[in-house]
Amino acid sequence: MKPSYRILPVIVLSQFCCTSLWFAGNGVMGDLVSTFGLNESAVGHLTSAVQFGFIAGTLVFAILSIADRFSPSKVFFSCALLGALFNLGVVWEDNGLASLLSFRFFTGFFLAGIYPVGMKIAADYYEKGLGKSLGYLVGALVVGTAFPHLLKEMTHTLSWKTVLVATSILAVFGGTLMVILVPNGPFRKPGQKIYLSAFLKVFQNRSFRSAAFGYFGHCWELYTFWAFVPIMLQTYGAIHPATTFNIPLLSFLIIAVGGLACVLGGYLAQVFGTKKVAFMALLLSCICCLISPLLFVQGSEVVFVAFLLFWGMVVIADSPLFSTLVAQSALPEIKGTALTIVNSIGFAITIASILLLNEMRIWTSSNMVYMMLAVGPILGLIALSSKNKAIL
Repeated sequence: MKPSYRILPVIVLSQFCCTSLWFAGNGVMGDLVSTFGLNESAVGHLTSAVQFGFIAGTLVFAILSIADRFSPSKVFFSCALLGALFNLGVVWEDNGLASLLSFRFFTGFFLAGIYPVGMKIAADYYEKGLGKSLGYLVGALVVGTAFPHLLKEMTHTLSWKTVLVATSILAVFGGTLMVILVPNGPFRKPGQKIYLSAFLKVFQNRSFRSAAFGYFGHCWELYTFWAFVPIMLQTYGAIHPATTFNIPLLSFLIIAVGGLACVLGGYLAQVFGTKKVAFMALLLSCICCLISPLLFVQGSEVVFVAFLLFWGMVVIADSPLFSTLVAQSALPEIKGTALTIVNSIGFAITIASILLLNEMRIWTSSNMVYMMLAVGPILGLIALSSKNKAIL
């Protein structure tokens, strides 16, 4: 059965609208610090709160097999409403650090019912061409990730409360679109009960382990690269004082171009195979990690920006492809659980990577520190190179 032509655009639009909750706080972080009289250290805590919330949410959703036992569109809608509500809580005038951390944590918690569940919905509709479909889906998330940097160019015309209210409205709109226009997919096989062992059983599958460990290696690099793009631009400007970068705009472009790469990777996967394209993207991003110190010392700002744009493409192009391999190697009745647990572990790895690189930059001013990002891709490439024909 061929899904309606409108299904994928609705899923992509809904995903973009709802995942805007993830990054809304980043775009107004400075306003939160000044409005509520917070210390500068609160910025890191508020940013991490969403990530920790997402990890906790995906863990709970995976253990309880929420996306497999219940209609994923209804789960998506419910989580969009709850996420929007907690996001809106940030505008409460009597907030302190504890309440702000709680609101951001629970926003992240309910994003666990949006991002991986959106991929589960796509997998229920697109058994063939899933890589292309998830390419569009992850591409929407990438643009959402980049959006706060663009907001920094725009927020002088908008109040920070308006930004948060608008993103909450967007999330409700996206969730409503999903529950009304995207019923259960033709390839959905609902789980009938809580399947606690599924949390561990998925890793007994060799094909699943190969895809999951490749994804984990990708995660080690991805979010750390995104987090440090503005710092890389600042560092290059400090080394070459004649350089004048519009850092917010360039950061937006370097991250957002990855959305195009996700879509392109999905189409290439249809021609060359999902695993091969994922392997090549991971290899290229690994090379970028290893040669990055050389780019800081060369004198052409055009070359440096072009390098970061290329890195911004290859660092994310494999993400929807790994999710495709994970979905294809899991049993249909626990497909949602498989996607959710991989997301949970992957995002836990991102926090470790970001914290480690941040500490390394405190220890040394050398730009060699970015080479440590290659550790994840190297391990991911080893996992993908295992003698396993099942996921080709």
